[in-house]
Amino acid sequence: MNILHITTSVRGDASESTRVTQQIVDKLTAANPGATVVRRDFGAQPHPLLDGAAVGALFTPADQRSPEQAARVALDDALILEAQAADVIVLGAPMYNFSMPVQLKSWFDAVARAGVTFRYTETGPEGLLKNKKVYVAAARGGVYDEAADPQVPQMRALLNFLGLNDHTFIYSSGMAMGPEAVAKGQAAANAAIAAINPALA
Repeated sequence: MNILHITTSVRGDASESTRVTQQIVDKLTAANPGATVVRRDFGAQPHPLLDGAAVGALFTPADQRSPEQAARVALDDALILEAQAADVIVLGAPMYNFSMPVQLKSWFDAVARAGVTFRYTETGPEGLLKNKKVYVAAARGGVYDEAADPQVPQMRALLNFLGLNDHTFIYSSGMAMGPEAVAKGQAAANAAIAAINPALA
């Protein structure tokens, strides 16, 4: 089993989303002793944003790129290769101002590449990162009804767009609502982790 473990919180060891992702990874590796884990901590080491220079590099034919352009594209290439090689992807997704962190959006921007991780067909786009399990640790300060959640629909859309259709969200809600709410939210997340069947990951 190849596990890609991605954390995106800027809070370091104080991050609830990071705590949950680590518990998921620990459970998977305990049940699969030969598993390999690739860790990306974008909170500590952010991936470059998608800017004009990056877009210019991506749309320049490979044999015509400057050394700087080639180096920029290579950064995205590395993330794509990690996603392609993974059997399981574990994503830390704290909610910042009702959305995903820019650190996580930058990963999606890097990995979403036409003809590589998705393609356009006569019937619409087709994701090419198939047959992978995704766990998303969604930590948030408040408590949101699923129908009105401001963050998760966008993440589901991006995952599905890439072909990552088998995704499970594990919520730690109420993290900014006082000790009782924190304990309740963490207990719910712990229960969801305990329910994971690592043999079906």
